[in-house]
Amino acid sequence: MSVRKQISYKYGSFFITLTNASWLPLFDQANAYDVVYNWFDYLKSQGHYINAFVIMPNHLHAIISFSYTEKSINSIIGNGKRFMAYEIVKRMKALELDETLFSMRSMVHKTDKNRGKKHEVFEPSFDWKLLESEKFIEQKVSYIHTNPIRLKQPLCSIPEEYEHSSAKQYILSNAMQRYEVKLIYEMQDENLSGNDYN
Repeated sequence: MSVRKQISYKYGSFFITLTNASWLPLFDQANAYDVVYNWFDYLKSQGHYINAFVIMPNHLHAIISFSYTEKSINSIIGNGKRFMAYEIVKRMKALELDETLFSMRSMVHKTDKNRGKKHEVFEPSFDWKLLESEKFIEQKVSYIHTNPIRLKQPLCSIPEEYEHSSAKQYILSNAMQRYEVKLIYEMQDENLSGNDYN
């Protein structure tokens, strides 16, 4: 479920969901999993943390810990969606996926068309939840990692088999990862608020 509610917090750990427009499998069709990893790298370069994730063919779930930021977290995520959308459309054009591109064009709202938007890559809003209790964190980490096996046609038989997920790092800590995260359980040592308590 998507929400339009503004994130009023300036820092914290959040469960975030981004969904492709009309649940189209755009990450898969455009082979754009690395586009998400590039966005994660950018967030890390800005002092934020990727704690857990799964990139499904048509949506992504992630736990992201944002360090104190003057820019709104909604803006940071919005800019990430724009960056990823641009690259996904570029790849789809190169692959000549004209039918899907036509669908993406037809989904653009008239107001957005007037502003020059040509394709709808993501649902306009995104879902977020602030992670405050250990129990809730455990629920969300499990939810993320079991996502590929809960489908009618599972993408794998056990969570750690799915390549585009942090499950392997959580379950098989020494195994080679497709993308390395900072485990959410290690975040208690990080000062996200930016306040110096010494």
